[in-house]
Amino acid sequence: MQHQDIWRLLGLLLLALVVGLATGLTGWALFLAAALYIAWTQRELARLLRWLRNRKACEPPEHAGVFEEITLEIDYLRERHKKRKKKLGNYLKQFQQATRALPDATVVLDTDDEVRWANGAARRDLGVCWPEDVGQRITNIVRNPELRAYIETTRDEEGRSLEVVCPMDAERHLSILTAPYGNEQRILVARDITDLHRANLIRSDFVANVSHELRTPITVFRGYLETLLAQADDAPPAWRNAFEQMSGHANRMQNLVQELLLLSSLEAENRVKQPQTVDVPALIGELHDRARELSGDLAHLFSLEIDGELCVRGSRDELYSAFSNLLFNAVQYTPARGIIRVRWYRDAAGAHFTVEDNGIGIAPEHLPRLTERFYRVDPSRARVNGIGGTGLGLAIAKHVLSRHNATLSIRSEPGQGSTFSADFPPGEIRERSVPRTQGRARDAG
Repeated sequence: MQHQDIWRLLGLLLLALVVGLATGLTGWALFLAAALYIAWTQRELARLLRWLRNRKACEPPEHAGVFEEITLEIDYLRERHKKRKKKLGNYLKQFQQATRALPDATVVLDTDDEVRWANGAARRDLGVCWPEDVGQRITNIVRNPELRAYIETTRDEEGRSLEVVCPMDAERHLSILTAPYGNEQRILVARDITDLHRANLIRSDFVANVSHELRTPITVFRGYLETLLAQADDAPPAWRNAFEQMSGHANRMQNLVQELLLLSSLEAENRVKQPQTVDVPALIGELHDRARELSGDLAHLFSLEIDGELCVRGSRDELYSAFSNLLFNAVQYTPARGIIRVRWYRDAAGAHFTVEDNGIGIAPEHLPRLTERFYRVDPSRARVNGIGGTGLGLAIAKHVLSRHNATLSIRSEPGQGSTFSADFPPGEIRERSVPRTQGRARDAG
């Protein structure tokens, strides 16, 4: 086809050359021929452009050559695009039909968190109506501060969910999850977890009530045991050992009851009621002193790397409980003369409290369940240092950090030690009101 354009141009130039030689105006003849060819080409391009803009009202260039090839290629691409568009449209219809049938509320959001599409369940659970609410920001439709914060903080995150009260029915609870979808879009899914929430509430109330009822008789029992231990010198030798064992188990039971009550109170609220600036460096200093006492004759080597100006917003008592569980676990599971490294630092992701040890480590299959209540990696295995616990420490730490908008991460390998990290987002960081020198200490205690 393209050869025809070349022969057409050569024929026109040859004709112009013959005319020019006959008239003695060869230059002008060739110039006129070139101008005519350019004008004809421009005319065909204009016809092609009009045809591209409105195929129904205009005819395409019909001369054999490159214009005809362009027309055929455009027709081919248009037909292929039409088929692809139809195919994608069918996929979209199937997706919409499938999501309409889902019991979970589903909303498609664009980069500005504006509603692009929603299924019928979204109207029932979130009050998002499609197509009426297309172009409206989801946070303007569902006016919930927790949802707004969740939407803004999970743009680059995956896997974290949010539990909120259903905006359309205060008796119901929803679990909300977002995930990337399509071209820079996100899909928001809200699942009804009312039954699960009610079951967890019943369980928590039961544990709290039982723990509360046990606290008084245990206190009375310990009181009598203390009286008996005070007079143990007058008792038969066989009784002394029994009194000491009874006292040890009574103390353990009291600690268990106290931690169950603490865990129940933490589960009752999602956030700290009256957060304050917590002096974390000073808190870690107190924990270090207690960890040395707990270590005792085991003589663990403690390494501290603390940002002396770094504080966070929250509850000091709760953070003390969470951090102490992470640090004391390291003492319990690290052999004598082992190394325990404690760090409190900040980076672009936020503030981090990490406890790293070179203890016995944990197998990978146990890591996802470590924060469950009473979970044991091996129920028959005692701690390497013989120090008992309640099995609630990591569960308490996880709930405390959740109330502080923080997360607990665990890395471990058998025989290589473990690293427990409490990670706080940048929004929870606070500066010390009275600055002091940033320090790093190393203690062989």
